[in-house]
Amino acid sequence: MSDETLLQFPVDFPVKIMGERRDDFAQTMVELVLHHAPDFRPETVEMRTSRSGTYLSVTCVVRATSKAQLDALYREITAHPWVKMAL
Repeated sequence: MSDETLLQFPVDFPVKIMGERRDDFAQTMVELVLHHAPDFRPETVEMRTSRSGTYLSVTCVVRATSKAQLDALYREITAHPWVKMAL
């Protein structure tokens, strides 16, 4: 497996997290993001509800400093039982 990436760090990187709509989904995802990107500003979160109202997407733009940091963030997010997908 290669550690090569086209990204040049540090970089502002949008992470879009989708899951079932629930009251604490966004807050829980922000907590996960902060664990890997302590300088993330929660007030910048963008949220959208699906047309049916069943799902919620949360977009967090993090200041990524390495591929390892992004990989660890994605691993933790996608392992969470509420998360259906992360881009």
